[in-house]
Amino acid sequence: MTTRIPRGLLGGPWLLAVCLLAGATLHCQDRGRDKFIKVFFPNGKSVTAELAVTEEERATGLMFREKLLPEQGMLFVFEREGMHSFWMKNTLIPLDMLWLDSDKRVIHVAADVPPCKEDPCPSYGPEIPARYVLELKAGEAAANGIETGDRLQFVLPAKVLQIMR
Repeated sequence: MTTRIPRGLLGGPWLLAVCLLAGATLHCQDRGRDKFIKVFFPNGKSVTAELAVTEEERATGLMFREKLLPEQGMLFVFEREGMHSFWMKNTLIPLDMLWLDSDKRVIHVAADVPPCKEDPCPSYGPEIPARYVLELKAGEAAANGIETGDRLQFVLPAKVLQIMR
């Protein structure tokens, strides 16, 4: 049995609307898949890190989050190495912050950084340029034995790499 579609529905605005909707859905599904990656520590353990790649994602970070589990984190990805400093304004939970160079080596650790309760909020950052910053629940860097010089392992999704070029 063959279903016949009226000729008027095969073209014009209907087809355009269906294609746009399908494309938007596929784009959103792809973006969701590329939103999280595994970051592996030298001790073999890992966290699932939410990616902060765009300017808006990096500016918002973990603000207003009420909890972060030990196996969760956020990886901030920058186009190039630089002096990327962070503050804890509107961040409700204490964090460990790890700055990594382009080779994914830990170049600086700010451990147990408390939420900022009042202005002005202090800034935290490395003394040498970094390409990535990994935020973890406070105490997780020490619990996993992560120190300056350690190399973390992760693979960025192809779409993120395209944005970074």
